[in-house]
Amino acid sequence: MFSLSDIRELLRSHDGVLTEELRQNPSQLGLGQLPKHRQPDALTTMVCGYCSTGCSLVIHMKDGQAISLSPDGRYPVNRGMACPKGWEALRVLDSPERAVVPLRRNDDGGWSEVSWEYAILTFASRMKAIQEKHGKGSVAFLGTGQIPTEELAFLGALAKFGMGFQHGDGNTRQCMASAVVAYKQSFGFDAPPYTYQDLEESDTIVLVGSNLCIAHPILWERITRNPHQPRIIVIDPRRTETAQVATHHIAPMPKTDLTLFYGVAHLLIAWGAWDQKFVDEHTNEFEKFREHVAPYTPDDVARQCGLAVGEVEQLARLIADGQRVSFWWTMGVNQSHQGVLTAQALINLALMTGNIGRPGTGANSITGQCNAMGSRIFSNTASLLGGRDFTNPEHRKKVADVLDIAEDRIPHSSGYAYDQIIEAIERGEIKGLWIIATNSAHSWVQQTRLKKLLPQLDFLVVQDMYATSETAQLADLVLPAAGWGEKEGTFINSERRIGRVRRVSKAPGQALADFYIFRLIAEAWGLGHEFAAWKDPAAVFNIMSRLSQGQPCDFSRIASHDELGPLGIQWPVHDGVNATERRLFADGQFFHKDGRARFMFASPVLPRERPSREFPYILLTGRGTSAQWHTETRTRQSPILKRLYRDEPMIEMCPEDAKREGLEAEDYVQVTSAYGQARFLCVITNKVKPGQVFIPMHKDGVNRLIQSEFDPQSRQPSYKMSVVQLKKATV
Repeated sequence: MFSLSDIRELLRSHDGVLTEELRQNPSQLGLGQLPKHRQPDALTTMVCGYCSTGCSLVIHMKDGQAISLSPDGRYPVNRGMACPKGWEALRVLDSPERAVVPLRRNDDGGWSEVSWEYAILTFASRMKAIQEKHGKGSVAFLGTGQIPTEELAFLGALAKFGMGFQHGDGNTRQCMASAVVAYKQSFGFDAPPYTYQDLEESDTIVLVGSNLCIAHPILWERITRNPHQPRIIVIDPRRTETAQVATHHIAPMPKTDLTLFYGVAHLLIAWGAWDQKFVDEHTNEFEKFREHVAPYTPDDVARQCGLAVGEVEQLARLIADGQRVSFWWTMGVNQSHQGVLTAQALINLALMTGNIGRPGTGANSITGQCNAMGSRIFSNTASLLGGRDFTNPEHRKKVADVLDIAEDRIPHSSGYAYDQIIEAIERGEIKGLWIIATNSAHSWVQQTRLKKLLPQLDFLVVQDMYATSETAQLADLVLPAAGWGEKEGTFINSERRIGRVRRVSKAPGQALADFYIFRLIAEAWGLGHEFAAWKDPAAVFNIMSRLSQGQPCDFSRIASHDELGPLGIQWPVHDGVNATERRLFADGQFFHKDGRARFMFASPVLPRERPSREFPYILLTGRGTSAQWHTETRTRQSPILKRLYRDEPMIEMCPEDAKREGLEAEDYVQVTSAYGQARFLCVITNKVKPGQVFIPMHKDGVNRLIQSEFDPQSRQPSYKMSVVQLKKATV
């Protein structure tokens, strides 16, 4: 058992002053030569902590503390650009809503401040008591894609190999699970094949369910730098900001895109516009795929998708005529009842046309969260450490050998997925839950249901940087965590680039980096000796490096943070560390044992919910503005970001539907689904079609309306389509 003095020693070591690791001429960082009186005392660079684009920011330091930031002009990702969230990344750290001391729920429902010693011992004793009474499967954790990879790896190993948690999942299940499964089945590994340079080298760019201008604005800026005058094709039911500036917009009925892509494949085969040499030499199952898409004629596809036949044929012709075609998708594909198949349909189009492994090509999933890629490979949730498989005995042995633990400590399965954990809480199987850096009470589907379930737990622990999130407000114990800029480690972005995260600011009050909270929990649980090698993020990066060896994500040549350099490094690293851009499959070799990619396909199915007399409107959801992020827990802390969008929750509808419902602009609308209701401000626009409405995902309330339908393979929720009724609300 550890003591109060052990905690104090950890606190002292954590609060050390940042060592300046990068002192360079400002002009080398893309800032230009600043006047002498404006020269910062010191400069350091680090990767932004919002989206998966993974921009690098130059942090301006004074007396060991960050005072401002600017975009990094050298970094191959953002090249001197930043979105509003990036510019405000430091400001949101300084907030009265920060969790600054451990908090315990009182019997009267209020809060009491407690010591770290009390909090950690309470955590360990109560979780152990639940396990002893109800079994190992009675506790679970819900993690994140928002913390450094070293922390994710520590959490997963500690919980599943040490503490005996059978079930744990991350909130990346909400955004990327369908792409993960699609890549694994098609390529043999979760391997986004592209580099961002492909956005500037394509002559045809197909964006599916991706409002790039809003969700990933720096990537849109990369497209604007494309010198080839590319044809930009947006496939989205809504006339998004990206669709408005594209060269072509195709708007199928929601969740018919799988049928559309099978129809495109049908036409490409009929026209002979497919790469037979590439297909024959590098893929399997094409003949079965040819048979599968044979019935998807233009007439039938157009009818099912609500399109004109000419639109289907035009899309196929644009792809057929392109020399360097790249396919890109985000949540509009993944968050679907058939997201895996839809992602694979796009992969199939890339494979059959040979648009993979060459500059300007690829079947390219753009990730959501800043470190979702790190979570996918190293969090020990859906995959065993290093992107391995829990069910594979060789993989379990390799991990056990690297970590020097008994092989029987490693589970033979990944345990329950996110939705299955929620269901297990509802039936009383899971009684203790540990939530780390995610706001489940806001972000999960059927929000009202979850808010009722969480207080029914015997013990709910929330570990977060803000004490005011909807989830923290329901907790029995709140552990105050440091945020981005207050900790060390790495993120892995959408193009597989490993970049540094640095401690440039001291966390407020008694808040600790999640890494050191995990260390304290390991000690309290009696696992201090077993995790002695996990002493700091640098040591864990070395462990991760060894875990990656022999895997498609191999970066074992890089043993330390310092070797990443100022530009980061994309995995895999087989050719030294100097290449700034790496795309996969240039040699036509994939990660299945035979080296071939696979055509994956199955018949489309209709969503469970469809418009009816009671619920006549299709509700679409998505990002509302580049100034908002997910549940706004962080972005609402910035006065500047709040001024960039209206604070009221809004619903978009077309003029015809507004007239039918007797609504005018600025009226309040009560929106009701089978699962709940919420009130929104009416915005009348032609961005949505008749019979469809759109609500941004960020405001509390929208997820009260969302159904709980999941992709059967990925277990990812279908956020993008539910059915609702509208009614003018009384003020």
